[in-house]
Amino acid sequence: MKTLLALSALLVGATALSSAPATKPNILYILADDMGVGDVSALNPQSAWKTPHLDRLAREGMAFTDAHSASGVCTPSRYTLLTGRYSWRSKMKKGVLQGYSPALLEPGRVTVAEFLRRQGYATAAVGKWHLGLDWAKTGPQPEDVDFTKPFANGPRAHGFERFFGISASLDMPPYVWLRDDRATSVPTGTIGDSPAPKLWRGGPIAADFKMEDVQTRFTDESIAFIDAHAAARDGRPFFLYVPLASPHTPVLPTGKFDGLTRTTPYGDFVAQVDADIGRLLAALDRHGLASNTLVIFTADNGFAPPGGLEALKKIGHDPSAGFRGYKADVFEGGHRVPFLARWPGVTPAGTRCAETIGQLDLFATCAEILGAKLPADTAEDSVSFLGLLRGQNAPRAASLVNHSADGEFAIRDGKWKLILHPGSGGWSAPTATPSQWLPVPKADLSKLPPFQLYDLAADPAETKNLAAVHREVVQRLGRAMRELIERGRSTPGAPQANAGGPWPQTAWMEKFK
Repeated sequence: MKTLLALSALLVGATALSSAPATKPNILYILADDMGVGDVSALNPQSAWKTPHLDRLAREGMAFTDAHSASGVCTPSRYTLLTGRYSWRSKMKKGVLQGYSPALLEPGRVTVAEFLRRQGYATAAVGKWHLGLDWAKTGPQPEDVDFTKPFANGPRAHGFERFFGISASLDMPPYVWLRDDRATSVPTGTIGDSPAPKLWRGGPIAADFKMEDVQTRFTDESIAFIDAHAAARDGRPFFLYVPLASPHTPVLPTGKFDGLTRTTPYGDFVAQVDADIGRLLAALDRHGLASNTLVIFTADNGFAPPGGLEALKKIGHDPSAGFRGYKADVFEGGHRVPFLARWPGVTPAGTRCAETIGQLDLFATCAEILGAKLPADTAEDSVSFLGLLRGQNAPRAASLVNHSADGEFAIRDGKWKLILHPGSGGWSAPTATPSQWLPVPKADLSKLPPFQLYDLAADPAETKNLAAVHREVVQRLGRAMRELIERGRSTPGAPQANAGGPWPQTAWMEKFK
């Protein structure tokens, strides 16, 4: 494994390139849903299946082996990715939104899409939004929605010129297609609950909506955008954000993919996602766009056990690739994610980078690519990794924070990771809130040490809590975490305000004054 050693990093909030590049690159950002590091064969030699198209990205670009989503669950990861600001600085302190939830993104909050649109980019989102919508209402209940009227504060209100997708996860009603700022049809039927792994919640469904069609439809719509962009020849670069709803439950491999890998339905679904990524890469090739397009593939969090964990164990497949935990957790398996980047002529092909990066770093990276300085109230936690993309020695110059489904914190600095909680903060043991789909008992966390400190260089599986041995590291990281919460940002610049009042998960702050 090639490790890019540390020298220094540029914080785009403080400095910028002296000039923008002559040609602005297109940006295709693909976000899988609930996919572990171990599910990509280029990252896991012991994988039970092959992912040839993702492997191609790794072969033609760079594989980041210490990349992270901001959270172990969907909504906060998406908020952080698009804003460059940790989601727990918003009114949302834990959990996820539902399909009827109101919009989470604050009015006036600049997203990376809005930033790129102002820089002359054509912007589009195709896929799972899961950041809330302000539906037209017919009554006080969440499901009291007038689907004939447009919704507000969706993708179009936050920098995306075009949108096609669904409101939340594919296991959350309402089951209707959305285009731009309205549903394409009114739901006229209902669907009942379904158990895992074909897991979904019952609710209203439109006549033209079939869950088995969603993965293919998202890919078709994304390709249509690329085709239209190529035909327009208007000189604008594009930013295409493709937040997939797969391989999240319901696990629904279709057509030739059902049984293809001879492993499990989840393995077949991953193969289908991989094949569709191949279709997107082929569209770039067909139009001669690949040479000036930065393609990034990653996932919003780690593997979700309801997708078939026990079946995977039986065939020897570890979706977390040796890291501890899964989706929802503050352990590495919850938020350490696959991250592949291809940018011909800029990113060295066939390389690996072991420096720590976060998905929230996209915003500052785009700003540095374009030579643009960010305002003080924009992308407060984002750090550019352009130097790493170029194959340079440029480690992240700020601590990285991860957050669990229960709202618990971990802070990462170099090899050290401090978890400010005695358990997983999610579904894995030990936890006070186990998932209904996992055979994990409820734990009495009061009997455990209050903090967990791991040396990830020596112990990437997080098996040895060193908090009692390295008290000075615990104090240093605890104080750093408290400071970056109180400053409202983790990068240099004017302090900013957090929203939503105090955190119920920050009683630990009193121990780090």
